[in-house]
Amino acid sequence: MLDYDEEAARYDRTRGGEPRAEAAAGAVLGLLPDSARTLLDIGCGTGLVTRRIAQGRPEIRVFGADASYGMARLARRRIGAVVLADVRRLPLPAAAVDAVSAVWLLHLLRGDGVVREVVAEAARVLRPGGVFVATVDKDAGHDVGSDIDAVLAPFRSSRPADAADPVTRHARTCGLEPVGEAGFAGHGQGRSPLRTARAVLRGDYASRLALPGTAATRLAAELTALPDPDRPRADPSYRLLAFRARG
Repeated sequence: MLDYDEEAARYDRTRGGEPRAEAAAGAVLGLLPDSARTLLDIGCGTGLVTRRIAQGRPEIRVFGADASYGMARLARRRIGAVVLADVRRLPLPAAAVDAVSAVWLLHLLRGDGVVREVVAEAARVLRPGGVFVATVDKDAGHDVGSDIDAVLAPFRSSRPADAADPVTRHARTCGLEPVGEAGFAGHGQGRSPLRTARAVLRGDYASRLALPGTAATRLAAELTALPDPDRPRADPSYRLLAFRARG
């Protein structure tokens, strides 16, 4: 599993930087109600997307939460109001905010039960009529139909943690109803076979690929043997779903 304390310093540089953050923030903002005045960005990482959200709607007071000290430290420099916290147990009272965003978070969670806990906690801190916005189906947006996808496909988990259908089911169970969706491009996120192979060997895909024994080494070798292993493939297309709290 990726160590996000260590990854923090290089995260933005290797994940599309400001263009990717601007696209993500714009999609989130498009799903927020005009009445929103407070937003909590859970799993905020370095705060790059969080800051863009705040800049796009200056009337909204934006907060961040992340479980990684390294990430939260960088985010605090950008947006100030950031708490180090397990997003399943947020240090907020019930009905505290008008919106909760979770960009590139759910796919990292291990197991359906953990996703359910995170969605339930987002629902708990939302005011009636508030909106929860989350990326879903992240891996499906990457490398679809590419040679990288063909190599990874046999190793993928049967159902990713952020699959849209179970996320929607958890949301409804927690009193959140679907109200919209949006898509945006992952600028600069097109992966090369070599970059993907290195990520596999680091364990970055541990929560999404079944790699028993020496499978990671074999998979990395298959990836590096692909044509033009240094060439990034097409940028991914990400999907956001929005859910409104009843009441």
